[in-house]
Amino acid sequence: MFLKKKMFAGVATVALMCSASAYAETPAYLDDTKPLAERVEDALSRMTLDEKIAIIHAQSKFSSPGVPRLGIAEIWCTDGPHGIRPEVMWDEWDQAEWTNDSCVAFPALTCLAATWDVRLSHLYGKSLGEEARFREKDVLLGPGVNIYRTPLNGRNFEYMGEDPFLASEMAVPYIVGLQENGVAACVKHYAFNNQETRRHSTNVIVDERAMREIYFPPFKAAVQRGDAWTVMGAFDLYDSRHACHNKFLLVDVLRGEWGYQGTVISDWGGVHNTEEAIVNGVDLEFGSLTDGLKSGVERAYDNYFLASPYKRLIQSGKYTTKELDDKVRRVLRLTFQTAMNRNKPYGAFCNEAHYAAARRIGSEGTVLLKNEGGVLPIRADKAKRILVVGENAIKMMTVGGGSSSLKVEREISPLDGLKARYEGIAEVDYARGYVGDTTGEYNGVVTGQDLTDSRSPEQLIAEAVEKAKKADYVIFVGGLNKSAEQDCEDSDRKGLELPYGQDRVIEALAAANPNFAVVNISGNAVAMPWAGKVPAIVQTWYLGSETGNALADVLSGDVNPSGKLPFTFPVRLSDAPAHRSSKSYPGIRREGSDIWDVTYEEGIFVGYRWAEKHRVKPLFAFGHGLSYTTFEYSEPIADKKQIAAGDSLTVSLRVTNSGSVAGQEVVQLYISDKKSSLPRPVKELKGFRKVSLLPGETKEVSFTVGRDALSFYDDTADCWVAEPGRFEAIIGASSADIRGKVAFELK
Repeated sequence: MFLKKKMFAGVATVALMCSASAYAETPAYLDDTKPLAERVEDALSRMTLDEKIAIIHAQSKFSSPGVPRLGIAEIWCTDGPHGIRPEVMWDEWDQAEWTNDSCVAFPALTCLAATWDVRLSHLYGKSLGEEARFREKDVLLGPGVNIYRTPLNGRNFEYMGEDPFLASEMAVPYIVGLQENGVAACVKHYAFNNQETRRHSTNVIVDERAMREIYFPPFKAAVQRGDAWTVMGAFDLYDSRHACHNKFLLVDVLRGEWGYQGTVISDWGGVHNTEEAIVNGVDLEFGSLTDGLKSGVERAYDNYFLASPYKRLIQSGKYTTKELDDKVRRVLRLTFQTAMNRNKPYGAFCNEAHYAAARRIGSEGTVLLKNEGGVLPIRADKAKRILVVGENAIKMMTVGGGSSSLKVEREISPLDGLKARYEGIAEVDYARGYVGDTTGEYNGVVTGQDLTDSRSPEQLIAEAVEKAKKADYVIFVGGLNKSAEQDCEDSDRKGLELPYGQDRVIEALAAANPNFAVVNISGNAVAMPWAGKVPAIVQTWYLGSETGNALADVLSGDVNPSGKLPFTFPVRLSDAPAHRSSKSYPGIRREGSDIWDVTYEEGIFVGYRWAEKHRVKPLFAFGHGLSYTTFEYSEPIADKKQIAAGDSLTVSLRVTNSGSVAGQEVVQLYISDKKSSLPRPVKELKGFRKVSLLPGETKEVSFTVGRDALSFYDDTADCWVAEPGRFEAIIGASSADIRGKVAFELK
């Protein structure tokens, strides 16, 4: 694969070298001192119709062909929102069995969002970009910024939570850090890919306000503030038209309203119609199956919708090359930014800096949900015998889950991380507790683990309880995994409950030992009927290569937990707004059709917005997360009581670490519109700051509030409106833990 790519790139290099003595004869498209637009137009003018057609569709699972005759390089894509996918066969999903394509697995994006730290987001993107660059990848298929609408969505672990402001703020530095390496971010999945159930045939029905206020903002921020070089269309339909060639989404909004100049890439097999694809915004077609259609055929890639069928329509005179040339321009621009960018860094792969970054992000994204009696951290002076229980304490999680499945150089389990941390201090014992998914293979990548256990649930629980009675601390490590119908692409969960009978195990352990903590590993909220019986609960995520070390850092107190939930934990599924009816989720099948209509009945009231509107108390609120220290907030003050439409005000407060250990606190700013002509949420997140404080230290935190923070989308007038009236700036440690308010007026 690389040989072919390097051959094409080498043609360009040779062309440059041969022309060194006659610089004036160097073609403009090969002269990187010239403006990008000039290079693109020059290359376009030299291409034949066949070359133009070839460059806008795939030649393999993950590459497009470039123009060998002109020395224009191939483009190589890779899955990997949190790690670089192993190499696959040219036309198959199974791995190519390389021996040097094991990567660093970074924490899943739910973890990144849970850090609430834009600096870590940039570090994440930079580190991932270095890995991609070293592997000679040009486009990384991520980040995912779809909104967390239902806790059943199997792909939520790849996204950044339920709030559009948080997702926007965390996505932008990721994109910037990635693209600094000459690797294009491919922001996905645009738009409304908010469930995996029937993802290819779901037609989303959503009102204009919800679309603009909830589901569009992260994509808008990605292209306007992050300057994302590529965007991926989604599988679903909107207005009964596929998202990968949807005029409203791609032409009217993305390119028209937002001014996007980059490349639109289809999801794999997301194109369904040649003529719609010609005129409705998609530039580069990739396919999941050999031919992007239904089955493999001879000369498969020539049968793509944007391949021979497109050429025939041009030759017949139905279309000119106008639309084709526009697509080629955007693909060429991408090529010059990435594959033919001679100034891009070399990158780095599986180095200690990347493992350190993964560990730091993993520990800072871990959320302490509950800690009654100060059970955590595990104190070295009391930890003579630590019992770890649960399959997730030993199970590799980097393999599986769909397109994010990885082949890693190493993956440190929670059990091994705790053993390493307490070596020479305490005995760390293990009991299985339950048996879940014992498989360990995806697309030919195998974990090598044998997790089979023939004991009955009763025997497993009995062993765990017996050991728990003799332990100083008991840590249960369970939750979900990346198997089908859990946290996994192409399927959703069937319910909110923990699988494999874990509730029984947890309740038995809680009764056996008071020094007990539950560590839930998941990319989604789960039901916790035992929450009142368990003194300590930790929410962590798929943390990748450094899972065990990152978790041990938090459980031991080496790292003071500072993560905050990026989505609401409901008590029961019926408390989640998407689950009002089957019409809302999973949808209603149209009579005589394969299309399923899914109506977003909750409108703008997603997540905490719904809970607060309907006064539904969550299990754990959006933005919630505890620390091993305590923080005191002063009353917030505003530098103005009134502002005009074009002005802004500053809200300030002091935060003090009132405990005995250093820690980090995420101060959250919400805005409440006290009187509006249209319904609005009780409050909406409009700012956050993560501040580090030593014991006794005080720092000032300030937020700027302007028109954007006060605006809503008026679907009757088709525009954003900031209505004059009274507002409140609300300061909280979570959406439910309010520490102060300050009123002001918009004139």
